[in-house]
Amino acid sequence: GDPSVWPYHNFINGARDKAGNWVQFAPKLKSAGGNFDPNEWAQLFADAGAKFAGPVAEHHDGYSMWNSRVNEWNSVATGPRLDLLRLHADAIRAKGLKLYVSLHHAYNFTGYFQWVPAQSTTSLKKLYGQLDATTEYQLWYDKLKEVIDGYQPDIIYQDFNLSRIPETQRLNFLSYYYNQAVAWNKDVTATYKDGFNNRGEIYDFERGGPAGIQTPYWLTDDSVSSSSWCYTVGIGYYSTKALLHALIDRVSKNGTMVLNIAPMADGTIPSGQRTILQGFGDYLKRFGESIYSTRAWATHGEGPTQMGGGSFTTPREGTSTDIRFTRSKDNTVLYATVLGWPGSTLNITTLNSGRINLSSLVSVQLLDSTAGSYVNLPNRTQDSSGLRISMPSSGAPFAANAYVVKLTFNGPIPALGTGSGSGIPTGWARITNMATGLVLDSGGNVASGSNLKQWNWDGSTNLQWQLVDLGNGYYRLNNRTNGMVADSWGDT
Repeated sequence: GDPSVWPYHNFINGARDKAGNWVQFAPKLKSAGGNFDPNEWAQLFADAGAKFAGPVAEHHDGYSMWNSRVNEWNSVATGPRLDLLRLHADAIRAKGLKLYVSLHHAYNFTGYFQWVPAQSTTSLKKLYGQLDATTEYQLWYDKLKEVIDGYQPDIIYQDFNLSRIPETQRLNFLSYYYNQAVAWNKDVTATYKDGFNNRGEIYDFERGGPAGIQTPYWLTDDSVSSSSWCYTVGIGYYSTKALLHALIDRVSKNGTMVLNIAPMADGTIPSGQRTILQGFGDYLKRFGESIYSTRAWATHGEGPTQMGGGSFTTPREGTSTDIRFTRSKDNTVLYATVLGWPGSTLNITTLNSGRINLSSLVSVQLLDSTAGSYVNLPNRTQDSSGLRISMPSSGAPFAANAYVVKLTFNGPIPALGTGSGSGIPTGWARITNMATGLVLDSGGNVASGSNLKQWNWDGSTNLQWQLVDLGNGYYRLNNRTNGMVADSWGDT
């Protein structure tokens, strides 16, 4: 209802709803007769193949899920009377996972409670983000410092509107966190959507990712549901296959994925969400060597199914002609993950004779249904159309959401070219933005000095460029329509 009639703090302090029922955020531990068991949660996350996990420590609502000294609106002083962050942190680390903590509190005082009437007490002003700006900025920092000091998170994720906080305060947070990590003698990282850069933090795409490989390393936060981040009655879920293919695609593009689940208020994780996590665990247990500790290769993959292209791009199931590549850390193994059973012959067009020399390829294997077991695939031919590999049978020999072919080389994986041998196309090429999937556009027959644009690829000559080698490590970009070259406008 109207926040002036039914204020948010009623849920924290407790109040009766219109039906006369008492309402309060107060999940109970199983040991106290409730349904919430953080150890069961952590075991589920470990079984799902996760390497890090953790809770929302504070969302936009200004309610801290830890024993805060700077914020009386917390889960120890009110509601469940539990240090929820501590319970999660201890359970997660006990399973050998790294602790991921998300904080969304920059938006608390930059717009979230915009419809709430002005509050009369300092405490309520704190909850609803109505303190003066200087105090709010300090509180934002103090909450982060409490989480850092009290829980030593390995990953701190933050939501948007960091750019609304003064840069000095943002840098105070980063320097404190990273200096503490030195004292702890462990690696940590922070993520961002705005307000930082990728020189010291990891960029996060919300529900999405780039269309191709993006450097440096990046992250996406996605959810099991298209309709909500939290549990709602009638919540629907993406298919396990679509979410798993999204993970494979994102890893092939130099990223990884945080997968949000939506437990019920009493601490129950619904069966539909458990099924998704168990599906991840089944796949990663069997084929995880193509995901864990791998690196992006020279190209992310091939096939008709477009995935990514920015934030808020829906996970999609791939097909038997969609392939995603990863490589081993030592660059001697190339993994080709096929997003469906290809039939009796797998044709990898990227590995055609005009693009790569496979003379150092020593073995081709199909990762079998049991972890660490393989099916040798000795029959293969390479020509200008690709590398054709004879598979064990026309029908899939086992059920899986994707199938992995392992190509092992005697030494480094050969360099991938584009048909010219030099790795640079000699004809006309399109230049694609990896984040958006849009391509460089000259604008057509325009005057010198006109602005370049980005456009959807449609085959137009406006979008075609020739890369001319200048002999000094640099190339001139000539446009096919107007013959002019791309110009940076100097040091701007």
